[in-house]
Parts: sequence; C-alpha cells; structure tokens
Amino acid sequence: MKIPIYHVDAFAVEPFRGNPAAVCLLQSERSAEWMQNVAAEMALSETAFLMPRGEGYHLRWFTPRNEVDLCGHATLASAHILYEFGFYEPDETIKFQTLSGLITASFSRGTIELDMPRRDPTPIPIPEQLTDTLGQKPRAAAVYRDQVILAELEDSDAVRAFVPDFKKISALSQPDLLITAPCKEKYDFVSRFFSPTQGILEDPVTGMAHCVLAPYYTERLQKTSFFAFQASPRGGEVWARLEKDRVYIGGKAVTVSQGELLRQKD
Repeated sequence: MKIPIYHVDAFAVEPFRGNPAAVCLLQSERSAEWMQNVAAEMALSETAFLMPRGEGYHLRWFTPRNEVDLCGHATLASAHILYEFGFYEPDETIKFQTLSGLITASFSRGTIELDMPRRDPTPIPIPEQLTDTLGQKPRAAAVYRDQVILAELEDSDAVRAFVPDFKKISALSQPDLLITAPCKEKYDFVSRFFSPTQGILEDPVTGMAHCVLAPYYTERLQKTSFFAFQASPRGGEVWARLEKDRVYIGGKAVTVSQGELLRQKD
C-alpha cells in the first residue's frame, strides 16, 4: 500500500519561505524506527506522522535524529493538509493526540490557529557560557526546564545579525537556544532558534518556541496577543495569544509538493 506524503512550507504565504515540514498520512501502525528512518530520508527539521484515532488523529513528530514532544510548524502543516485536501471542512476543529496532550486546530479566514500548551520560562542569572556563546552579554536569560535556554538581546538588529557558533551552542546545557528581542517595527518581537544537537542547525520558524515567547513577553510588553517574526534566512510570521494555561499559535501554510512512499518495509 502506498503512503501519501506531502511537503508543506508552514508559517508562509508563498513557497520556499517559512519552515518546511513533511506530513505523512498513515493507515496502519508503523514502528518508531521506521518513522525515524523516513524523517532522516526527508531531511527536514520535522516530519509529522498522522494516524486516524477516534475523533481525530494521533500525531508524532520526528527530526532527522530523534522524536520530539512538541512541534508547532509540523502541526500547522498537518492541519493545513487535512483542510486543503478535504479531510475536514473549514468550520470543523481537528483534534490531535500527541506526546504533549491534546492539540486542536481551527481554520478562520485563511489562517490556522493551534491550541498548544503554555511553556513559561524561568528567569536565571546570565551564565558566562551563554555570553561566550553569543559573543555579547544578553539583557536577560531564562530557561524552560532542561530543554530551552532563552536569551534576550539588546535589540532586533542584534538578533538578525547574530552569527551562530554551532559548536558552542551544542555545548550549552539545554539543547535548544532561543534568542529574541522586542521590535520597534510592525512586530512585537523577533526571534531565532537553534538546536544543532537535534539535527536542526537553525530552525526557520518555530511554533514551539512561541509557546515560550508569549508568556515571556506578557509582562514585558503588558499584552497577551502578539504578532511576531522569526528572523531566520527563510523567515516567517507568527500570531500568538496567551491564555491561562494555553498558547494559541496562528499561521498560514503552502503545499509545495505531494507524493507517495513506495517502499515501506519496517
């Protein structure tokens, strides 16, 4: 049986922008090893695997190296495919069961909004290693558990101009480095995201990172709704709004290609 697979640029309004993800629609269970092999073959920052379950889908995400517990852009890409190819009507809500619990997707006026878990960062003293990694002392630092270290730089120009040293980033205690700054342009803030130990040198647009950024900026900017830009070379716009224990992440997506996996041996 052939397995449909799609290439989608998420957080984009035209091809070759935003963050590319592969979306694989399964009809039968596949092993984690098989999914990891497919993700490595796709060589994108994430490949999403959807399996019908109950009233929705079981959703898993794999980088080229490992499975992750939360991915925004591949979830956006998955919802985009389900809406675009008629699996759901635009007025229906999609339910995804994931390692991070239930995530839902809804569609409104060309934008998909994801209901995702809120991830509040904890402020920390600025580590010397972080300053050395950045080549500058950040204005502030915070961590989300042992996964993400966040550095607020002086301004949006510093975020855009940052040249990563992936060897130093790989040596940080957290696998994910998130740099950010408030923005005086049309955006509330800009950011960039690096995770070389997980096979992602620089992630083009990171939905999960905005689950951290939205609560981080709520007190700083005295607001709960944001229009943000991830300033990677591909770039992408993200809408985020904060609720009590959830973050709603909004974005657009474009299907670039579709095909089939022909050889499916586990």
